Amino acid sequence: MTTTFDFGFGPVLAHQHPNGGGWVSDSARVADTAYIGPNARVFGAAVVRDNAVVSDNAVVTGYAWIYGNAQVSGKAWVFGYAMVAENAQVYGNAEISGTARVYGNAWVGGNAKVSGNARVSGKAEVIKD
Repeated sequence: MTTTFDFGFGPVLAHQHPNGGGWVSDSARVADTAYIGPNARVFGAAVVRDNAVVSDNAVVTGYAWIYGNAQVSGKAWVFGYAMVAENAQVYGNAEISGTARVYGNAWVGGNAKVSGNARVSGKAEVIKD
């Protein structure tokens, strides 16, 4: 059922995701197979597909893509044209923005910020206390 929800920029048409209950704007695309936790938010033109997980108080917005088995959790933000894919994990207060890519088995966490055209892949870990 569509209603409205304020993602922090004024109310927009939105609904609660059937798998997890998190809020998703009607402008975003989220697969039924993805998990959007009850306090997580996906809005803008963001895409979350496959078995991706957005949980805790994480936010995915802009034109960001989360897919594969990727996980975004904690208070992490993924925005702009950023991508988190495959088995990558973004957690804590991390921010992924611009056209940055986090993929493979990479982890970005803590207060780390990955932006611009940065690529974090393989088994790389970017963690800032």
